[in-house]
Amino acid sequence: MALTSHLRVVLHQTQGPDNLGAVARLAANFGVAELVLSDPQLQEMDGARRMAVHAGHVLEAARIVPTLPEALEDVVLAVGTTSRQNLRGMPTLSPEDAVALLALHSQRGKVALVLGGEKRGMSDEDLSHCQQALVIPTRPEQPSMNLAQAAAVLLYLCAREQVEVASPGAVEGAPLRLVQALQSWMRLVLLEVGFLNRQGPDALLAEMTHSLTRSALTRREVELWLTAFKQISRLVVGPMARPESDKKG
Repeated sequence: MALTSHLRVVLHQTQGPDNLGAVARLAANFGVAELVLSDPQLQEMDGARRMAVHAGHVLEAARIVPTLPEALEDVVLAVGTTSRQNLRGMPTLSPEDAVALLALHSQRGKVALVLGGEKRGMSDEDLSHCQQALVIPTRPEQPSMNLAQAAAVLLYLCAREQVEVASPGAVEGAPLRLVQALQSWMRLVLLEVGFLNRQGPDALLAEMTHSLTRSALTRREVELWLTAFKQISRLVVGPMARPESDKKG
C-alpha cells in the first residue's frame, strides 16, 4: 500500500487559490488520504475549483483549522518543508530520507507532510511544530520552488513508497498534542531550575523535544514523562503552577 494512503497533507497559510487547486488535483492523482488547510489566507475559491480538475471532491473534503498545532495534534510525525539548509536544532533531510521516515512512522499512527505559505514558506515557529524538516535540492541561485511544484515532487515520492499495514497489536505512537503538552511542562520546570535561559529558552527546548520525538516515543512513554514533569513542577514551582498553554485551554 502506498504511503499516500496513510498521509495527511497540511497546507499552512496558503494564499493562492491556484496552488490550492493544483495540490488538490495532485492529492487525487496520488491517492492522498487527507488534505488539511491550517490558517488559510485565501480571499476566494474560484481559482482553486478551476485548477482542481477532477478533484473537486478533494477540495470539498478538505478540513480547515485555525492553527498549525491543531492540524497536527493527532499525528505521530510531521515533516515540514523548507528551502533553508541550516536550521537551529533541527537537521534537514533529503526528500527520499523524509519519505522513508514518514513511511516508518506510519506504522505507529497518522503522519503529516506540511507545506508552508507561498511568500515566506515556513517560519522557524511553524517548523517548531514539526519533528523533521526536508529540503528539495535545487540550484543555489534559485533555491525556492512553487508550492504546487514542490508538492508534485514530494507526493510522487510518497506514492512510490510502500508501507505495510500495521498489525492489530502494534504499539500506539504518541500524538503530537501529548508531546506539545510535555514540552510546555518541561519549559515551566526547566526555566524555574535555571536550566533554560529566560531571554531565549525556546531554541534549546525545541532541540530537546526533537531528540525525544526522534526516538519514536509511544503514547505511554510520553504520558510517563508528562506525569513526571507535572510532579516535579509541584515541588520546584508550586502546586498551583501550570504552563501558559494549559491556562489558555
